[in-house]
Amino acid sequence: MLQELENTQPHSDPLGELLSPEIIFGRSEAMNEVRSKIERIKDAAVPVLIRGESGTGKEVIAKFIHTHSSWVNSPFVKVHCPAIPATLLESELFGYEAGSFTGADRSKPGRVEAAHRGILFLDEIAELEPGLQVKLLHLLQDGHIFRIGAQEGRVVDARIICATHRQLEQEIARGRFRQDLFYRINVVTVHLPPLRDRKEDIPGMAQYFLRLSQQRFNTKVAPLSDEWLERLQEHDWPGNIRELENVIGNYVVLGPEGSLPGEENPIPQTFQKVEIPEGTISLRKIGRRAAREAERRVILRVLKSVRGNRKQAARTLNISYRALLYKLKEVGIPPKRVLEAQPEGAFSRMRAF
Repeated sequence: MLQELENTQPHSDPLGELLSPEIIFGRSEAMNEVRSKIERIKDAAVPVLIRGESGTGKEVIAKFIHTHSSWVNSPFVKVHCPAIPATLLESELFGYEAGSFTGADRSKPGRVEAAHRGILFLDEIAELEPGLQVKLLHLLQDGHIFRIGAQEGRVVDARIICATHRQLEQEIARGRFRQDLFYRINVVTVHLPPLRDRKEDIPGMAQYFLRLSQQRFNTKVAPLSDEWLERLQEHDWPGNIRELENVIGNYVVLGPEGSLPGEENPIPQTFQKVEIPEGTISLRKIGRRAAREAERRVILRVLKSVRGNRKQAARTLNISYRALLYKLKEVGIPPKRVLEAQPEGAFSRMRAF
């Protein structure tokens, strides 16, 4: 257990690239209202609850508050609540004392302490189990926490920013979230609109993600055509900004021949290069062969761009790691294929939203 805890040390999570307000807020009236509210409360030592669908940029807004407030030179500590197993989350948040459990041979501060005099960002707060909700409530009430195994409390002065895609009122009605905690974290609420309600912001975001993806994959592609931009604005974006980022990433990987949003069966240009045999032609076999060749080319290109990191390649291709291993075998790429080395700094991971 201790080893698992050591692998998830508290850490500050500063914004690697400071996104300009023009990219974050765009031109839509709804996001201008969000920006106006943030300007009014950014320096106030009050809890903030950021609400919005998955992929709407809640973490980006939390980081914007940090970098544009009086806390800019203080820690920004993020805790993505669903990512840490429930059995470890209490130790991660509040720390533990030496001897409090088997393997705890020394004391360890938690992420709440790491955020002292800074900002603690609790992403997907609705996922906290009831026992941890009580401890968080005490922190908000009197600024005290107790490490696991501690006899005395510690004072922590941290501004709390929470985010959720869930309807907390419904979670309260179902007995899954404490009403008193909701009142404590809901002092100021920032509602982020879904991307389908701010489509005038899509072209600017698309151009930003195009530049970002070209740097990420160390490649150059044709500019987004008017047809592409029109189709982007016609799409409903159930995955919001994160989906837009993935679509532009696929555009950079596949080239302009890749699919536009909503196209289930794109026809890459590589299909046109398949050799047609003489004599009897099996259209089904030709199609399967063309599809395999197209998949093989794309997978090789992605593997090369990520220097052979198969897990990262699976994320880029938006498939599971197991599905990628199956595809490698199906298209004839050895799972342990050694790809040409890329220049130092050719790939940098800079996910924004």
